[in-house]
Amino acid sequence: MLSEQELLRRQKREELMKLGIDPYPAESFDVNVTAADIHKNYENDKLNYKNISIAGRLMSFRIMGSASFVELQDSTGRIQLYFRRDDLCPDEDKTLYNTVFKKLLDIGDIIGVKGFVFTTQTNEISIHVQEFKILNKSLKPLPVVKEADGKTYDGFTDPEQRFRQRYVDLIVNPHVKDIFIKRAKIISTMRRIFDDKGWLEVETPILQPIHGGATARPFKTHHNTLDMPLYMRIANELYLKRLIVGGFDGVYEFGKMFRNEGMDRTHNPEFTSLEFYVAYKDYHWMMSITEELLEKVALAVNGQTKIQSWGNEIDFAGPYERLSIFEAIEKYTGVNVEGKTEAELIAHCNEWGIETDGTMGVAKLIDEIFGAKVEDNLIQPTFIIDYPVEMSPLTKKHRSKPGLVERFELFINGKEVANAYSELNDPIDQRERFEEQLRLAERGDEEAMAMDEDFIRSLEYGMPTTSGIGIGIDRLTMMMTDQTSIQEVLFFPQMRPEKKAEVASENDYMTQGVPTVWIPALQKMGFLTIEALKAANPNKVFNDLGGLRKKLKIEAPMPKKEEVESWING
Repeated sequence: MLSEQELLRRQKREELMKLGIDPYPAESFDVNVTAADIHKNYENDKLNYKNISIAGRLMSFRIMGSASFVELQDSTGRIQLYFRRDDLCPDEDKTLYNTVFKKLLDIGDIIGVKGFVFTTQTNEISIHVQEFKILNKSLKPLPVVKEADGKTYDGFTDPEQRFRQRYVDLIVNPHVKDIFIKRAKIISTMRRIFDDKGWLEVETPILQPIHGGATARPFKTHHNTLDMPLYMRIANELYLKRLIVGGFDGVYEFGKMFRNEGMDRTHNPEFTSLEFYVAYKDYHWMMSITEELLEKVALAVNGQTKIQSWGNEIDFAGPYERLSIFEAIEKYTGVNVEGKTEAELIAHCNEWGIETDGTMGVAKLIDEIFGAKVEDNLIQPTFIIDYPVEMSPLTKKHRSKPGLVERFELFINGKEVANAYSELNDPIDQRERFEEQLRLAERGDEEAMAMDEDFIRSLEYGMPTTSGIGIGIDRLTMMMTDQTSIQEVLFFPQMRPEKKAEVASENDYMTQGVPTVWIPALQKMGFLTIEALKAANPNKVFNDLGGLRKKLKIEAPMPKKEEVESWING
């Protein structure tokens, strides 16, 4: 179903082609300047803007007879264009201005222009257009966003539409583009730091025969040729560690991870994670390098270490507070849960209204208590360290605290941003940890890790003392750009299938007695189903058909009023 605007734009497309103008030309259009460059440098260097070429999308028109102003938007911003009929059409034929420019161009069309920069009487930097070329005829109208007195009206703000049609969101809401520019800067800053340290950027498999490296439910598929199940990776940890075994001192990967779990404002089933591993280091060193990394990222992205995020002022400058998981729970509940039995932990959960089930062991219960009673309080960057061994199957046992491991998670704004270990490199211990995970799986824990015999074999060849970390890029970007939904920092977040409007078939209308020639008119009037048509007012339908007959250029004679009534009453 096409709207009136869409039909009109298609007609304009045809008219352009009749004039010999290709609305979708194949040849290049050379651009030598951007809107941002002109605004920034023109006043100090006017001589270099006498012969410019720029391209972009038309965003507004002010047509005033033989002269007009247009706002053009390129990838860097907007700039005003000045069109004058006699400059564009110095000869008798004024078609290019009077017809092509004034009648056949629309908001959303992409054009290229050549001319020179000048300042208008109202002191606005503009481009005096001497030539223009249509580069793309837009067939769908953009949402009209109006601004007055510093306020925006009729904005494209519905999240459902914005996330489904990100391309429209980026066109009409320029501030959205800034989020993704900052996201790219976060990644490029990290990459530069790692490269300067001599670490190698690598790629590891996304399709894996065993889902490992984290506790999460995987997506499962089947490879036909190999006739075997494969899993989309939930983490890349075990492959990166294999590379440390192989002799690299430092490796890192920015990669997509996939977890078949719930979705909310901070979780998407597909997300981006940074993981890096460095030989001969431990988790104390990793805490220091994490503080250095995030401080430099904050400076690169926002120009300072203190930023406003989710209503809080967050300071990314180190050092960050360090609390053991037991110290953190005691701080915010008044109860020391260290050494508690499963039954005792369940009793505390019942007391605090935390749901439990029979699949939860001691580690899972402690994790649930921490999530319910502690996380929301950790606003400033805080390292939660020294977890129970049951919670961390891939982590080295603590060098001085029996029953614990050398692990930390970084929390900011009440959310986990990073997870790091002194990596377990004892193959015998690692096998025992995997076996414990298998026992949890037998109890019904769908997130338990699987046994990875090849990874254990790699450890048997010897992996040096190593520290590794995983950092959630999406969540970090949310905080660095003050966004409260993960969907705002993903170009194309995962969403439910789009609901399609129910539309009756041509045969349905004909069964109701409607001649084929009048079906488009009824659909245009909004009668997309037979039920809607049956509920219509016959007099109004008859009267509206007369107007639509002219608009749609229907050559058939008008139906009689009685005939229209028969369509409705059956």
